[in-house]
Order: sequence, then C-alpha cells, then structure tokens
Amino acid sequence: MNKNIIYIAIAVLVGLFGGWLIFGGTTGKSNSADMSNHDHSAESVDQMWTCSMHPQIMQPEPGDCPICGMELIPAESSADGLAMNEIKMTKNAMALANIQTSIVGNQSADDENVISLSGKIKMNEEEDAIQASYFDGRIERLNINFEGQEVRKGQLLATIYAPNLVAAQQELITTASLKESQPSLYKAVRNKLKLWKLSETQINSIEESGKVRENFPIYATVSGTVSEKMASEGDYVKQGQPIVKVSNLNSVWVEFDAYENQISEFKKGQKIKVTTNAYPNEEFGATVSFIDPILNSQTRTVIIRSNLKNNKGLFKPGMFVTGKIKSNSNGSESQLSIPASAVMWTGERSLVYIKTNPNEPVFEMRDVTLGNRNGDNFTVASGLQDGDEIVTNGTFTVDAAAQLQGKNSMMNKDNIDNGKEMPVMKMELSESMRNAFIKSIKTYLKMKDAFVDSNAKSTSVFAKATLEEVQNISESELGKMEESHITKIKKMLVAISESDDIEKQRDHFVVLNQNMIPILKNIDDIKSKVFIQKCPMANNNNGAFWISADSEIRNPYYGEQMLTCGSTIDSLK
Repeated sequence: MNKNIIYIAIAVLVGLFGGWLIFGGTTGKSNSADMSNHDHSAESVDQMWTCSMHPQIMQPEPGDCPICGMELIPAESSADGLAMNEIKMTKNAMALANIQTSIVGNQSADDENVISLSGKIKMNEEEDAIQASYFDGRIERLNINFEGQEVRKGQLLATIYAPNLVAAQQELITTASLKESQPSLYKAVRNKLKLWKLSETQINSIEESGKVRENFPIYATVSGTVSEKMASEGDYVKQGQPIVKVSNLNSVWVEFDAYENQISEFKKGQKIKVTTNAYPNEEFGATVSFIDPILNSQTRTVIIRSNLKNNKGLFKPGMFVTGKIKSNSNGSESQLSIPASAVMWTGERSLVYIKTNPNEPVFEMRDVTLGNRNGDNFTVASGLQDGDEIVTNGTFTVDAAAQLQGKNSMMNKDNIDNGKEMPVMKMELSESMRNAFIKSIKTYLKMKDAFVDSNAKSTSVFAKATLEEVQNISESELGKMEESHITKIKKMLVAISESDDIEKQRDHFVVLNQNMIPILKNIDDIKSKVFIQKCPMANNNNGAFWISADSEIRNPYYGEQMLTCGSTIDSLK
C-alpha cells in the first residue's frame, strides 16, 4: 500500500516535470507570438482608408464614403524613395478612379497642317420663308399638321374666314353694275382685292356669280419643309401675321466652333472636308462662307460657317459633323501632341501629371506650354519630351491626392484663388429686379428637384415657369454685366424647357447656375435661407454648382446614381 502511494507520487511529479518541459517553452513562444500579433495589430490600426473619387476623405477604419457612398479603399501608407513632389497611388485606387495614362508622341508635319473642327448641321436661314396671312380673319382649316411636313409651291395651306373680304366682295358686286358710269371706283375695288392676294380668276368668279364667299384660301408661295407652326386652327390672325415657317433643305449650313487661338488660321473661301457618323466612308466638300466677327465669351470660340448642298437630303439639321481644313501655317518640324483631357488650367498656367516611374503608379505635376488645339488634342511647345507618360483620364483625381498629401498640386499654388469656389463681382440690382429674381428661385427649386428625380418632362415644365418669372425683369434697369447674366439665364431656361433629354438639360443647368448664383450672392434680403452646393465630379470633373433650400445633399446632376455626392460651400440668408 505504501509502495503504491510512493509510485503514484513519483508519477505525478514526473508528469508535472514533463508538462513544464513541454508547455513551458511553448507558452513563452505563445507569448512571443501574441506580442508579435499585437504589434501587427497596432500597425493595422494606423492604416487609413480613403475614397477613390474623393481622396480628401480619410477614415481610420473601412466603410463607405460619406459623400458618394462608394466603398473606402486603403490609403497609401508609405512613400519611401519618392522625390519631394512625387505622389504614389495604390493600384486599387487607380482602377477604381479609372486613371489612365498615355505615352506622348510626335505629331507629323502633315497632320499638324490639318485642323480638325467639330460642328453641327443647321437650317440655311437664307432659304427660309414665312407664309403669312394676307388679311384679318379666323383660320377655319389649316392643312399643315406637323413640323417637318413637305410643302409644294401653290399648295393650299389654310382657309380663312375674313369679314373684311366679305364686305369687299359686296362692294365689287355693287360697283360691277356701275363700271360703265364709274370706272375708277370699279377699278379701285378690284385693286383692293388684288392687294389681299386674290387672283384675277377669283375676282372674276365673284363678279360673274354675284355671290359672296365667306372663306378664302392661302396658297404656298415657295416649296420646302415646315420648320415651325406659328398658328393653329381656330386662331384669329392679323394681316401679315405668320402662319408657318418653311425652310428649303436643298441647302444647309454647317457651323463649326473654332477656338480663340485658331482664328488666324481661317479665311473666307477656304475648302473644308466634311464627314459625319451617318456616312463614315464619305467626304463632302464645302467652302468657308462666314466667320463670326463676335467671340463667344462663354466657350471662347467663334463660328465658322459653310454652305453645304443637300439635294439628296443626306444632312439633317442637328446632325453632328467633323470638318478638316488645311492650316495656313507651314510647320516643317514634328511636334508633340497630347489629349485635351490631360491638361488642367489655373488661368495662367497649363499643368499635366507625368508618370515618373514606369513600373509604379508614381506621378509628379509638370508645367507645360501649349500650342494650337487640333480637335481633341493640343500641341506642346515645351515641358514634355517624346516618350513621356502622362495621365490622360482622372487628372483631377491625381491632383486631389497630391493636395491631400501636401505635395505640389494645382489647388495649393499661390496664384490659385485660395479655395474660393465661385468669385462674385459686385452688381447693382434694382428693387424690382431683386423681387422678380427671388420669385424665380421658388420655381427654380422645383426644377432642381425634378433634376434630382431625373424627370425630363417636369424639368421642362418648371424651366418654363422659372423663365416666366425671369421675363418680368426689365432690361432697361440692367447694367451691362447684369444684362449679360440675365440674357444667358433666359437662353439656358429656354434650352432646358425645349429639350426632352435629361442629360442635355443637365448640361444647360451647369451654365444656368454659373449665371444665377452670382446674382443671388448680390441679394441680401432673401426671405428664406438657401444653400449653394457643388458636385466635384459633374461637368466632366470640372465641378458644377446648384442652389438648394435644404442643407441635405441631393445631387441634380446624377440623381439616384450618386444622390449624396457633393457638399455645401455657402449659405445665404
């Protein structure tokens, strides 16, 4: 019995000793491993998360972007080996922001001597004709049913009940019996009917029958296509009032937009080769017939117009075309060419981002001097070399990342307007103008909400209502600058109201806000608080503004796609 107790005690001691040998060292290793895991975890806590589209967002943990709702991505935590103004982006951020690069190449002298222009087919206003009423009356029947209808010369356009003609016919019938004794009176009555465009046959028919006709026809004086209906059945019209507008589409205008630095390249009589997507394998010859003497201050372009024969009806007004014209300059050396999407402007300087490491997404800002613009490309006078790789898509995203990291960027240069979103010039506004403009804001806000809902029909309706309020502003009370803004506002509201394409409406909405907000900022007695908000991604990543009655962001430029993308930059009381 004592021996068994001794054996058990010895076994316990051996077991304890063996356990210490086995688990004691492991515990030490485990502690070491725990410490290693702890250290790694600490490093993980230091990892920051950002949005690929809004790199100013920095959060200590993953989640969604508070601006656009996109999933956050890991921010670059190390930039070892970079030069002072170089930035490095993750490949994931590059992919999500769709950042693309291209290698700069030389443009041959032959290509440089050809300027590419974008244009649009328009009706030839020289061939337009207005069909008007010859006398006062009511339109009993209108044979023009829709715009685009073909009209032939001599065709019956409308039938009009004319009380004045009824009285004149009675005079003719009465004087017909007196034409031997009072020939001058008889002749005067006939001439009166001729002035109302009645033919000799019609006048003789009235005289011979002795019956008064109540309705009289109006015949087309030209052939063409109805471009606008100006009256409807049942309307009362005055003598000379337009009924329809007829356009002859056998000849059309093609209008190109030429940039300011290209104006010297054009002159009347130059030959242009015109191509269109509708007929990609055909070229059509045209000649410059008009160069607009006034520069468009908004787009910094002038209109170059050519007449184009259209006997086969190939060209439809509104169709986009491309024109190629030979340059007057005789460049003998090849020049570098870069896409316009690669360039950022600060007002005085042109900037691009160059990829400094061919194997890594490392970028640096570079000043460049640009030459002429040729279509969607610029020639480069200095700042780049053949073979350089530059950012051609997502340039502003790269610049935002550089700004976030405190590197050289477009936004932190001394000659930038220190973050001011929209400079405002002082305007002199009369009380009546302020009141009319404030009323227009009420319908504008409804139009903005229609943009948020992506409802083109409602947008058009509220644009018309806003235009009606703006029309109450008397132009006689406006200075030159104020008149320029109001004129542009009216033009954009008309364009929005007449369009049924929500994306085209949004393009006009960008320009509308650029002209409404400066006026709004000059009004200090707005009855309710409004907010000026901005989406940095709208307007091709150039940013676009809008006015809102609520501080909550509801983006009118993207609707449900990116409803909360944007920020409030100002508020007015």
